Amino acid sequence: MLGHFLQRQTQRRTEYLIMVFSPSKEQNARERTLLIIGLVLLIIGIGINEGLDTLIGTITENALQKIGAAEHQLSAPSEGAINFVPLVKKLNPVVVNISATQISEEGQGSATPFGESDPFDEFWRRFFGNPGGRSRQQSLGSGFIVASDGYILTNDHAIEGADKIIVQLSNDDREYPAKVIGKDTKIDIALIKISAENLPISPLGDSDRLEVGEWVLAIGNPFGLGSTVTSGIVSAKERHIGQGPYDSFIQTDAKINPGNSGGPLINMRGEIVGVNAVIFSESGGSVGIGFAVPINMVKDILPQLKSKGKVTRGWMGVAVQRVTPEIAESMGWEKARGALVSDVARNGPGERAGIKIGDLIIEYDGNEIKDASDLSILVAHAAPGQRIQVKVLRDKKELNIPVTLQELKEADAKMPRTNLEANDGGSWF
Repeated sequence: MLGHFLQRQTQRRTEYLIMVFSPSKEQNARERTLLIIGLVLLIIGIGINEGLDTLIGTITENALQKIGAAEHQLSAPSEGAINFVPLVKKLNPVVVNISATQISEEGQGSATPFGESDPFDEFWRRFFGNPGGRSRQQSLGSGFIVASDGYILTNDHAIEGADKIIVQLSNDDREYPAKVIGKDTKIDIALIKISAENLPISPLGDSDRLEVGEWVLAIGNPFGLGSTVTSGIVSAKERHIGQGPYDSFIQTDAKINPGNSGGPLINMRGEIVGVNAVIFSESGGSVGIGFAVPINMVKDILPQLKSKGKVTRGWMGVAVQRVTPEIAESMGWEKARGALVSDVARNGPGERAGIKIGDLIIEYDGNEIKDASDLSILVAHAAPGQRIQVKVLRDKKELNIPVTLQELKEADAKMPRTNLEANDGGSWF
């Protein structure tokens, strides 16, 4: 009996286990469904994880870039700001300080009772005037190196009448005596030289390419303070300010003060495009209106200054005046243009060629003459002996007149006018 009972219990447990580990069809279907759902969720989880990794990586990378940019701004200009530092570092060594001393003799004897080495020289001058009649005047200016062997450009007025010229380099405390190599008073340019080698230089640019509104730098020695940098823009070009027959200045609002004369005007390519020369001011300080000689005018005469110390210019033997709208209307011309001939020198190149008073010069050697000042500059650039085609308007008819230029002499520029009725105040060209 007992054996039969145990055998029966064993059989029931076996049937139960078989039932548990051998599920029915409904159980298989449910488990497969749960398995599929689990796999789908696993795949989705993996995808989300990878997406989050990518998103987090991108956000982190952008954040690091912004942090780096913010740190960089502590030592660099903001994006879009103009950075003059590289230009200044490159060009500052090219600019020099110039001290010109003029000694004038107004009488005989020593300037002080105890001779030129008198330590109380300033005392005697202050309280007893100038007993010896000798005066010493010093002017300060600027310049810039144009050749590594010591050639320097500056304004003529910065060294005019000087008995002693001293040059100090911006990166050198030593003082160098300088001698005048050549000068051109008509455009206020002088070339001087010091005994030095391997000096830094800067390229001379093309001032004709300058645009109004373009950024420029001015470097010089204002009020004797030493190397000083100011910035501004080109305010205007071809300005005529009554400084002479060859007026064609670059106007800038870069601060130019007394002592800046002769210093360079520099474009953003690091090229010298002008020589700072004149300021407009009622107080003596800068009011944002300064003028520079275009470097192209200087380049034209530089070889002559270096080789012979002066400039030889062409001369046509005519005096011209500006055509105003009133003159154009009275003459029946369509617009105010050209250079109106107000006088012709007797036996000069113009007269021999057939140019007459009242002719309107509208073209010179293929170049349109828009204003009287255009003609003076073009004639000055031509060489003596050169044959030029001049187009004039006479009795409303255009005439082409060939003119052979002569050399401009100082006496020619100052010769009296032959047409006494002319009242234009112009010069001979």
